[in-house]
Amino acid sequence: MTTAPVPSPRRDGLGRAGGATHDHVSQLQRGYRADESRSVARVAQIRRGAGRRIGDLPELWGLTGLERLYPKGRTGPSDALAENAMHTAVTLWSLHQQSHRDAGMHRPGGPQLGSAVRQLMPIDDIDEPLRKRFVRAGSAPTFDILAQRLREIVLLLRRAAVPLDYGLLADQLNRWQLPTHRGEVNRSWGRGFHAYRPSKDTDGASAADTATESPDTDTDTDKDES
Repeated sequence: MTTAPVPSPRRDGLGRAGGATHDHVSQLQRGYRADESRSVARVAQIRRGAGRRIGDLPELWGLTGLERLYPKGRTGPSDALAENAMHTAVTLWSLHQQSHRDAGMHRPGGPQLGSAVRQLMPIDDIDEPLRKRFVRAGSAPTFDILAQRLREIVLLLRRAAVPLDYGLLADQLNRWQLPTHRGEVNRSWGRGFHAYRPSKDTDGASAADTATESPDTDTDTDKDES
């Protein structure tokens, strides 16, 4: 018998895609961090979709929480955008959370994309290769390419254990797909990058050292999730 999704406390201001993403990821994250076998296995399945189009992986149907977008069982003309956004955010989170049992990589009210990327850099300097990765994400010509470039960034965030607010990311990805809102989202990412200031206990150098590794050589595995 299938267990009904358990709603999580939702951040004020989240839209449809962001709220559904927050609810689903929060529930998965609790189970994963508690080492519940079902959650661990599910997260392993979901992360195979990171950076890939929603239509490429029918095996993820029923796993990424898209049913949360339809609480009343009805669809509408804008559903494809919300589905793309939620699928991308949930699959990126599953990659980000891999092997992190001590902390959740989805942090409501936590860093957004721009500030998370800046946190990977030295406090008083700009890591040029990383800056270029961030710029490439912001200048992605299509949503599919954006998802692939975000996957590269998430691998670096995972190594440095820098979290993201995935509910906020989902809402931003939803708006990014609308040409009239793409500039707004890119501006928000850039603003977060420029406005970031480390807290007194942030070790910017150690995060930057970790981030300089190439994500293309990622070998992180989780024995429980193979």
